[in-house]
Amino acid sequence: MWAAATTRLGRPSRRSSRSAGKDLAVVQSYEDVAAAVGTPFYAYDADLFRERIGRFRAAFGASPHTVCYALKANDALALVAIAAEEGLGAEIVSGGELSKALRAGMPAERIVFSGVGKRRDEIRAALGAGVRSVNVESLGELDVVAQEAGALGKVAPVSVRLNPDVPADTHAYVATGSAASKFGLGPDDARAAYARAAADPALEPVGLSFHVGSQLLDPVPMVVAAGAAAVLWRELEGAGIRLRDLDVGGGLGIAYDHGEDAAVESYAELVSAAASHLGAELVLEPGRWLAGPVGTFVTRVLYVKEVPDRRVVVCDGGMNDLIRPALYGARHPISLLGAQDRCQGLVDVVGPVCETGDFFALGIELPRPEPGDLLAIGQAGAYCRVMASAYNARPFCAEVLREGGTFRVIREALPASVLAANEAL
Repeated sequence: MWAAATTRLGRPSRRSSRSAGKDLAVVQSYEDVAAAVGTPFYAYDADLFRERIGRFRAAFGASPHTVCYALKANDALALVAIAAEEGLGAEIVSGGELSKALRAGMPAERIVFSGVGKRRDEIRAALGAGVRSVNVESLGELDVVAQEAGALGKVAPVSVRLNPDVPADTHAYVATGSAASKFGLGPDDARAAYARAAADPALEPVGLSFHVGSQLLDPVPMVVAAGAAAVLWRELEGAGIRLRDLDVGGGLGIAYDHGEDAAVESYAELVSAAASHLGAELVLEPGRWLAGPVGTFVTRVLYVKEVPDRRVVVCDGGMNDLIRPALYGARHPISLLGAQDRCQGLVDVVGPVCETGDFFALGIELPRPEPGDLLAIGQAGAYCRVMASAYNARPFCAEVLREGGTFRVIREALPASVLAANEAL
């Protein structure tokens, strides 16, 4: 049936796709997917995702813990649903993510609501759903949560996000634990927040949270932050404020250079010990470590230009599809699909967007690509498609999921014709 359809319709356009959820029964390779849905596209490996979830959970063994998958890493409903099936909760930072988590089957009691700028309507929705905790990041936000809880006739479970002033060896844009950061409260303001929460009948302090940054390969900064959190925890306990959750955030990194990912087992041992000493239940918010390696971005070579000392390879995918190289200077592994017998050469892999910063890699060695070839960009499961935009009026690409050897479309490519559908002349 699919073969007949492709024969009738001809080669799919760059942004064409089948219906979301449609099995591509005869599709066996990325080349087949490209023929079916067009390029570029994102492909995710469901079996690997389950495997990494299992390894993460196993690392914590019998330690009391709740794993809340960070939707901001990748909010594809199919992946969120797998996380729910595997017993995970969700860490969300918006009302939109709340809606997606609930739709994917996440129980509200396993959802924690983080984020520095929650709107009133988002807070109301979270309290109405019955989330595990609202992680407040300012005294003003705490007051708003109390007001909204009172209006709903509910008691809001709150955790206070401590800013531990711990530096992290990561990109400046994803470091969140310094005192100058917009995130969390310093120790004095955190104490004041707990005192207010304990005195307000519309609030119930249930936890203490922190997060020092993303893409951490060394767990030491998280352990140092846990030590600062433990000091505050014991102070609160001495004041009669007894908490349940020690939320240590996320941040575990992956290797983009074929090296070793952050060792989840040693991390688990360290943070489990910190929680055990406090009699706390751990709340963990992994995102990148779980989802990053399961994704691949596939793009087709459009043109090749020869310049001094190298070949410029222009692809149909761009920074609007995958912005990490432009935004963070990230270096994703790139491979040429097929034609491995070609001579190696120095190439720049760039996109079609009208920006000099629109590149995936500069000056890398690859078998020399030719127009029509497919390139696979690895480690693209986290903070890639979820950060895409329609810059240059370029519509969003398709996403497919491979599970048990079968591909299916989980998000259709957005037709260019709908980009201006909600605009007026």
